[in-house]
Amino acid sequence: MNKKTTEKALPLSDYMVLDLTIARAGPTAVRLLSDWGADVIRIEAPVEGDIAGSRQGPDSQNLHRNKRSLCLNLKTEQGLKVFMDLAKKADVIVENFRVDVKNRLGIDYASCKKNNPSIIYASISGFGQEGPYAQRPAVDQVIQGMSGLMKITGDPEGGPMRVGIAVSDTSAGMFLGQGILLALLHREKTGEGQWVHTSLLESMLCKLDFQAARYTMNGEIPKQEGNNHPTLSPMGVFYTKDGQVNLAASTDKMWRAFCEVAGADTLASKQDYSTVEGRLKNRKVLWEEVNSITSEFSSTELVEKMNSVGIPCGPINNIGEAFDDHHVKFLKMTKEAKHPELGELPLLRSPITMSNVRQERLFERAGPELGADSNEILRELNYSEDAIEKLKSNGVIKIHVTN
Repeated sequence: MNKKTTEKALPLSDYMVLDLTIARAGPTAVRLLSDWGADVIRIEAPVEGDIAGSRQGPDSQNLHRNKRSLCLNLKTEQGLKVFMDLAKKADVIVENFRVDVKNRLGIDYASCKKNNPSIIYASISGFGQEGPYAQRPAVDQVIQGMSGLMKITGDPEGGPMRVGIAVSDTSAGMFLGQGILLALLHREKTGEGQWVHTSLLESMLCKLDFQAARYTMNGEIPKQEGNNHPTLSPMGVFYTKDGQVNLAASTDKMWRAFCEVAGADTLASKQDYSTVEGRLKNRKVLWEEVNSITSEFSSTELVEKMNSVGIPCGPINNIGEAFDDHHVKFLKMTKEAKHPELGELPLLRSPITMSNVRQERLFERAGPELGADSNEILRELNYSEDAIEKLKSNGVIKIHVTN
């Protein structure tokens, strides 16, 4: 197949991935693979539009960069044959269909394994491949609510609150990406392919981490704490002369350093605040006293003072301020993709840095138009021009024509 040329010796450059995913969770998993060199073919139904919005919009471009597009009607016998021809050569298939859909189309794991015994078949669903809710549809916010996340997010008086990003979608995508890499390692050792899958609900329950462990071990149900840390104090949002900051001075060492650098001798001498347990027990009053002190400083001044003595403290930015921060600019968190109509698009790069693998300045390609690479991919499968034209005339494939 067509291997990427600009990304030299990337870890996944020898692997081909068939991407059947839509929405966000599945594409997040595939993006991990495409960013690190995999030859990803996005297989799409022959319809206009894009589930993530405009194909040329920020969301779609950020999710689907570094992919090629094959527009293929899997509901036809010829379309299924083309898919299986690709599956014979592929290393990984990624899908997030509902459980019954892939079986109806004949592209489920068992069917693909018959065609390619070493295939790694990766699935994301809302609730898992089996169980009472396996047939239910799911979206991120529903999972946030069902997992318990919304009842530990926000202020106690404010009712349940969703997290401001699609956290269950992106978490499931990251976990599936890890699962695919584990399956590839397993295949290197054994030669065996396998089905690897996760769900939004499983991923979100896992992301609850120590909050969930408080329940599973002790039967404790964590509650909403607003901007305060649930078990440490003072750690949260505090006012300054010109805004607010996040401040964490919860250990005994940090607490003493805070009192010293902030000139809070009175607080340092209070027995109620001398231990971690005491500061948590008296958190409400402590917050008021700390807040009265931090309000005497500007945000910039307080951040500098606290960090100078090892106390984590930072501004509360909007997204624009975050990306304009001089340290974020130093990290170069954006990377360009060349789009034939839009020019160079600054997209978010992978946050992973490897000392022996260089990230190129540009992504291999921008998010593709529907069917932009159908001809190229079918030629690589040794389909003749006549055969390609027949598939097109029969509505099995669609080929994007650049204006």
